[in-house]
Amino acid sequence: MDRIALRGVRAYGRHGFDAGERDRPQPLDIDVTLEIDLRAAQASDDIVHTVDYAALRERLMAVVARTSYGLLERLAGDLLDEVFDDRRVVRAEVTLSKPAILDGATPSVTLDRANPRHVAS
Repeated sequence: MDRIALRGVRAYGRHGFDAGERDRPQPLDIDVTLEIDLRAAQASDDIVHTVDYAALRERLMAVVARTSYGLLERLAGDLLDEVFDDRRVVRAEVTLSKPAILDGATPSVTLDRANPRHVAS
């Protein structure tokens, strides 16, 4: 299966379990890998046959900005749901990291799931 990766998306949101973490927006880093059949894009050289990386980046950043959760796991699930809106995506992996916390340690959560809405082309 073909893959598209989008790495190092920096988004800002009010997420965290500990007191004060949701008081102001904090940076979160997103890495996404999509499994998708890219043969049509390869043959056509037309963006309609692939994922628009810039649009995906904007959608992921919007999810982080408009929600507020205690756990990265829940936010990562919302990010997967956003990716799965594109029914061409067979499977996706989302890694969500929270830098600048825990005295230099960076916690992250990775979800790797099949798209329940996938429609083969």
